[in-house]
Amino acid sequence: MDQLHHPQLQTLVRTASFHAEHRPATPAVLCEGRTLTYGQLHRESNRVAHAIRAAGLEPGDRVAYLGKESEHYYEVLFACAKSGTVLVPVNWRLTAPEVSHILEDSGTRLLFLEDEFGPVVERLPSEAPRTIVALGEHFPAWKATHPDTDLGSDTDPAPHVTPDTPVAQLYTSGTTGLPKGVVLAHRSFFAIRDALASEGLDWIDWRAGDIALIGIPGFHIGGLWWATQNFNAGTTVVAMRAFAAREAVGLIRDLGITTICVVPAMLRMMLTEPGVGAKDFTTVRKTVYGGSPISEALLEESLAVVDCEFAQIYGLTETGNTAVCLPPADHVPGGSLMQAAGRPYPGVRGKVIDDAGRELPPGAVGEVCLATPAHMVEYWNLPEKTAETLVDGWIHTGDAGFIDEDGYVFIRDRIKDAILVAGENVYPAEIENVLEGHPGVAEAVVVGAPDERWGEYVHAFVVPVPEQRPTRRDLHTFLVPRLASFKLPARYEFIDSVPRNPSGKILRRELRDRFWTDSVRKVN
Repeated sequence: MDQLHHPQLQTLVRTASFHAEHRPATPAVLCEGRTLTYGQLHRESNRVAHAIRAAGLEPGDRVAYLGKESEHYYEVLFACAKSGTVLVPVNWRLTAPEVSHILEDSGTRLLFLEDEFGPVVERLPSEAPRTIVALGEHFPAWKATHPDTDLGSDTDPAPHVTPDTPVAQLYTSGTTGLPKGVVLAHRSFFAIRDALASEGLDWIDWRAGDIALIGIPGFHIGGLWWATQNFNAGTTVVAMRAFAAREAVGLIRDLGITTICVVPAMLRMMLTEPGVGAKDFTTVRKTVYGGSPISEALLEESLAVVDCEFAQIYGLTETGNTAVCLPPADHVPGGSLMQAAGRPYPGVRGKVIDDAGRELPPGAVGEVCLATPAHMVEYWNLPEKTAETLVDGWIHTGDAGFIDEDGYVFIRDRIKDAILVAGENVYPAEIENVLEGHPGVAEAVVVGAPDERWGEYVHAFVVPVPEQRPTRRDLHTFLVPRLASFKLPARYEFIDSVPRNPSGKILRRELRDRFWTDSVRKVN
């Protein structure tokens, strides 16, 4: 086994300088025919870091990035690490009100912006002071405008950075309707790699000559984590501006990609592209997937066509991405373990608790909790929410499941009502709050229902205002400028009243369960 593991690397600052010294000509990022080597990544991220500091930002200040995948994104990531600032990657699919919340909540002082999303920023109702830096053809000029940017490739401008220094703040949808900022330190991007190496495990591994496709966007913890793992190993990442199945297959075939990280819906889209077959995946040795379970049928088809090792990862943004893995050896079609999320990595512990917080025995269903050295620092400016989720080192996942006698984690349902749409977490409260702003909606309840292509779809139950009953088209038109497209309900159902218990609490499960009566696992 020839895994690449550099245990001396514990911060992204050190990652950049180490590989610039040892493999300066090795491609770090390939994007749309452009190549950024490790030497260039180190040098350019230094220039951006100096410019960030010259713009008046201090360690701990927030720097946002609103744009699609490119080499510039990774220059900014490492620049934030080197300047001690915190990167806030913004989902470019969000609407102006959603983007505004993230920028205001994080207190962003500097925004890197692609021209394509200029119209979104122009519609922001924000009054907070903020510097905007245009990417693309204007970016090199900006890096050269500050006198401190030409200090050379070996002049990391970082203050004292440790594994516990925050480096990224990612926003996740919330049960209250407003996304929360999950603060992650450098250690979140090194702990699992070190845990695997400590036991000599190759559940997920990085080898000399690997070329990795990042199918999951960098504003997601899965995409950011996968990219940093390859950077830490010194391999090459292929950044797609945005995932497109036919393009992804072409990149895999033409660039000789060896490892890919996707959600199952992306796998399905690639395999159903006309003319795609085993010939397109001959160089792939490992597929890492997460965001949702893989169906038995899709796994069988993937094994037949892609013919590589598969590893399922499970975790949350709050756990620093993956905390549990179903290794390649357990991917046996028809095997009982295909219903499992996997086993905790070495150094990661799992337990299941009841409503009173008592640990349950193997096989008993309750809330799954995970203790991992990669866990979040906090929810930004939400100490009470942090205390609810991070308890004595344990992340309370909000997922219902059990752990068997052998330590495998099985997810059976959701406690927090999240909906998984093609790997995107969507929370009903956020959609309900916006829907109820329509003058014709008296009340709304949103649930997730199984969908063969996307995993789940958003189903909205709507109680109309008497004499003002809106049409489904009215509701869709109202939501489009207010919610990202992946959050929009696929179906609306008008009902006379919302079911409630005697204390007035909405019986959401009563509405949701009718879609899942034939499913052993109420998560798709």
